[in-house]
Amino acid sequence: MKDKKATKNSADRGDLLRGALEMIVLRTLAEDPMHGFGITEALRERSDAVLTVDEGSMYPALYRMQRRGWIAAEWGRSENNRRAKFYSLTDDGRQQLRTAAERWSRFSRAVGRVMDPA
Repeated sequence: MKDKKATKNSADRGDLLRGALEMIVLRTLAEDPMHGFGITEALRERSDAVLTVDEGSMYPALYRMQRRGWIAAEWGRSENNRRAKFYSLTDDGRQQLRTAAERWSRFSRAVGRVMDPA
C-alpha cells in the first residue's frame, strides 16, 4: 500500500510541475510569439535565473500544449536568421492561462496561510 501512495505522490508532484511549466509558458507567449529557445531564455531572465528549463522539459511541454490547442506553431526565422518554430497563444490557450492563474493564486494563498498562520 505504501508503494502505491508514494507513486501517487510522485505523479501528483509531476502534474503540479507540468502545470506550473505550462502556465508560465502560456504567460510568456501571451505577450509575443516566440521560439522554444526564446521562451527558455525569457523564463530564465524574468526569474533572475531561478527558473531554468532544459530542452527535455520545454519541447515536450510545447508539443503537449499544441496538441491541446492552447498554442499554435508556425515556422519562421530567428534573430540569428535560423529556421525556428514560433509558438503563439490561441484563444483556448488564453482561457487556459486564466484558469491556471486562478488555480495558482488559490494554491499560493493557501500555502502562504500555512507558512504564516498569523
